[in-house]
Amino acid sequence: MLNIDSIKNGIVIDHIKAGLGIHIFKYLGLDKADYNVALIKNAESSKLGRKDIVKIENIIDLNYEVLGLIDSNITINIIEDEVITKKIKLTLPEEVVDIIKCKNPRCVTSIEPNIKHIFYLVDSERGEYRCLYCDEAYSNMEV
Repeated sequence: MLNIDSIKNGIVIDHIKAGLGIHIFKYLGLDKADYNVALIKNAESSKLGRKDIVKIENIIDLNYEVLGLIDSNITINIIEDEVITKKIKLTLPEEVVDIIKCKNPRCVTSIEPNIKHIFYLVDSERGEYRCLYCDEAYSNMEV
């Protein structure tokens, strides 16, 4: 059995769909961290079968919208003095601003550089978003 020590103060990102942990690890820049971090891949899970876990021995700012887009089933645990003090259950955000970039060359966001890229959720089952300006469809898997 693999044994990863508990963390004293930090963040545990749990219930990540197996295989997506590395995307979160890279997005958060944890490969360049100067504090303890752990990426656990394919851990056994009674809920998911297999899951990834990211443990961070530090309190860092997280963008819950981006993490929710990567995997809306994530749970974030804030740890203080080796105790979970806060649990945050992520969901797909209803609207995302300047996270997804519209690829439609005829969209106003391609022509006007200062317009925000705004997408709204149209299908939570499929994780489908649409551009506010041109209605171009995107999946949360394209983030």
